[in-house]
Amino acid sequence: MVSNNMEKLGSVRSVIREIFEYGNKRAQEIGRENVFDFSLGNPSVPTPQFVTDTLLDLINNESPLALHSYTSATGDNNVRKAIAEHLNVQNGTSFGPENIYITTGAAAALSITIKALAENENDEFIVLAPFFPEYKVFIESAGAKTVVVKCRESDFQIDFSALKASINKNTKGIIINSPCNPSGVVFSEQTISELCNVLYAAQQTYSKEIFIIADEPYREIVYRNISVPFIPNFYDNTIICYSFSKSLSLAGERIGYILVSNKTADPTLIFNAVAGAGRALGYVCAPSLFQKILPVCLGKTADISVYEKNRDILYDELTSYGYEIPQPEGAFYLFIKALEPDAVKFCENAKKFELLLVPSDSFGYEGYVRISYCVSTQQIINSLPAFKKLAEGYKRGEF
Repeated sequence: MVSNNMEKLGSVRSVIREIFEYGNKRAQEIGRENVFDFSLGNPSVPTPQFVTDTLLDLINNESPLALHSYTSATGDNNVRKAIAEHLNVQNGTSFGPENIYITTGAAAALSITIKALAENENDEFIVLAPFFPEYKVFIESAGAKTVVVKCRESDFQIDFSALKASINKNTKGIIINSPCNPSGVVFSEQTISELCNVLYAAQQTYSKEIFIIADEPYREIVYRNISVPFIPNFYDNTIICYSFSKSLSLAGERIGYILVSNKTADPTLIFNAVAGAGRALGYVCAPSLFQKILPVCLGKTADISVYEKNRDILYDELTSYGYEIPQPEGAFYLFIKALEPDAVKFCENAKKFELLLVPSDSFGYEGYVRISYCVSTQQIINSLPAFKKLAEGYKRGEF
């Protein structure tokens, strides 16, 4: 009667969403202030006032018909031009509106891009673990295959020996997420340069294009002057999937874009495939109202200093309790080594202290948990005794 695959996806929530819903249930039972929910990457920093002001200005001064009508399927041309010009100023590039496709957030951008590139069931897309679990959904829904390559545990940079062993004649692309969800790690310029050298060599070996798909919703959320390499300046066959959800606290509005680099093997062909995939998936014309605010938002962020403060408190305190954590340089996640090999069991024990953490298994990397610290600083502070009791319980052998 229906697609078995789609029914399965719809009837079972992701692990992250399951924990989030459990947190809502516990909040009703014991009070929201007594539940330390670190499950969902839902920004807690208020949306900047300039976003609200721009929305009000548009609503008060634009005609309703112009404000709420369809734009072009690929997005409003003036908005696409503004995004391209902003990227050019920031990165010394020469993009035009013909390189920009406006999307309903990064998830749509990734789904569209993968569907645009996937030609047959033998195509493979490499994902670097730990990775955002929905990558597998996007890839396999496009009829392609997911190949998981684990990053080095020492620093969660790319393990190039493992990567080289995974590239073959079926490799279509690799998804790069930096800053990374869930580790918070930023791939260094050295890492990106080496990655590009590996891929250029592979393109020569297999006489085909291999694409970097750069998933960049956290590009601006970095700390202490960390630099995020702009991949199109390193590798020609690059497609960027961007969202304003995290940087501007606009997660619920689902607005972003795809950049098809003008240095790709055939930018017009690839852009047309992107447009076709958007059409096939029903993603044409992202919300027009939020398209229109984008030119004002370019290069601006919400107050991300709150996330840095949260990170510093958690990282310093948790490491003092004995937790092992790779140094997060961006995004708003800590990737903590569980205090036992079974991360799922560890998270169940954490629930005894009302700590809601996400086990790493679905991220493709066993033995860790993700903490999303885009919550109030007060919740961070209030949770610290619970983290300490959990660690002490393991030291005493209570679990």
